[in-house]
Amino acid sequence: MEMLKVENLNVYYGNIHALKDMSLTVNEGEIVSLIGANGAGKSTLMLSIMHQIPAKTGKVLFQGKDCLTQKTFDIVKEGMTLVPEGRHVFPRTSVQDNLLLGAYYRRDKSEVKKDLNRIYEMFPRLQERRRQLAGTLSGGEQQMLATARALMSRPKMLLLDEPSMGLAPIIVDQIFDTIVRINKEGTTILLVEQNANQALRIADRGYVLETGEKTMEDAADKLLANDQIREAYLGA
Repeated sequence: MEMLKVENLNVYYGNIHALKDMSLTVNEGEIVSLIGANGAGKSTLMLSIMHQIPAKTGKVLFQGKDCLTQKTFDIVKEGMTLVPEGRHVFPRTSVQDNLLLGAYYRRDKSEVKKDLNRIYEMFPRLQERRRQLAGTLSGGEQQMLATARALMSRPKMLLLDEPSMGLAPIIVDQIFDTIVRINKEGTTILLVEQNANQALRIADRGYVLETGEKTMEDAADKLLANDQIREAYLGA
């Protein structure tokens, strides 16, 4: 079943045509990876889906509802949450308070407490540092926190924008293991990632974006085996 459908989306920054008739689908239960070089429009797409950047034309349908007519707050309440590029944790706030801010619209306090315990089980490092200011965490810990904060909203679908950026290889492996676990526990994922090799290895399907246009889409294993993709994005 289609969970997210983007149809002919066009986004401009002034006179710059940042997204050109972009279309994609994400089905319930999938991991879909979006790869492309810097400046290809990947982050613009994620922000447009969440209605943080206005689109000139097109549709973004999440479970049949048009996100472009909703506020970001309402999209989160409907069940879709973004982990932005650069993490954007609240640096002068404790780890635990960052997590609780992820559940800011929820009123089921007993369930929030259960989810907090579940997050600490999933991310034991965050439990160890729960009273520490988020700004004092390492890059990998901040990425864990940004992801965990998003999960506190109980999303049906999680958008992840460059989760491995600037992290050491061993931490990158941990982040991708976590993404797979989150998916197996029932959350659908759209992943934007420059580490195309890792992104496609965990994905069901993938899209390639170049200068604002979708240039290719296929099953992830077929993209991994594609000579053009290997040469352009996989260092082969």
